[in-house]
Amino acid sequence: MSSELSPIDKAKFVAAKRASTYVKDGMRVGLGSGSTAAWLVRCLGERIRDEGLRITGVPTSTRTAVLARDVGVPIISLDEAKWLDLSIDGADEYDANLNLIKGGGGSLLQEKIVATASDQMIVIADAAKQVESLGAYPLPLEIIPFGWQTTNALIEETLIGLDVLGRNTTLRMNGDVPFITDEGNYIVDLHLNRIGNARQLSLVLNQIPGVVENGLFIDICDVVVIGHGDGKVELRDINNGTVEEDRIFFAESDNLFTDLAD
Repeated sequence: MSSELSPIDKAKFVAAKRASTYVKDGMRVGLGSGSTAAWLVRCLGERIRDEGLRITGVPTSTRTAVLARDVGVPIISLDEAKWLDLSIDGADEYDANLNLIKGGGGSLLQEKIVATASDQMIVIADAAKQVESLGAYPLPLEIIPFGWQTTNALIEETLIGLDVLGRNTTLRMNGDVPFITDEGNYIVDLHLNRIGNARQLSLVLNQIPGVVENGLFIDICDVVVIGHGDGKVELRDINNGTVEEDRIFFAESDNLFTDLAD
């Protein structure tokens, strides 16, 4: 039951629950990846079952696709959908301008493609993800496996001339072997501590041969839905310049998410 959820889980639950109300009948919706976005998929499955909501989802990872099928959310590919009404996803960090770092789960490439193919992007997060300056969370780069050490050396050399506090890089691992994305690539995490100019950094990194995409989402997010452990929800709309508050009340029967692992 929701009364058994931790405060952080409650924050994720209420953010996902509130964000799901943006989804209307007939929409084509990008479905994000990661633990918070998974709660959103569950909420949509509940609405399909209980309200007869008719939508089509476009998942941003294999894991999200499996979950969507499990909870009854119809899915198609982005090529089939062509364009989306809305995408909803989580974030590892967001700043006051709703610029993001994403990719902690390794799905940044598909997430960015889907988000930029949407009329609107909504991010769901807990309050701990807000930062004054991006960069405390490691910035993921998706790179091709061929010559990855050379690519990594070029990344480290490029960082010397950029406005960042740290320049350490690490290849993301899955046990004893490199982590492999859904597209068959590697992830290099940049430990930058603080990013002074995120827009410049994003443009420069993507010019390095071997780099496929970076986890900076600049001017892509339209709304962030921030959940709190007491049920309060804050909605920040960067386009309208508005901040609203809402509250999600927990019912003892709200037990859809207790089996959802991070």
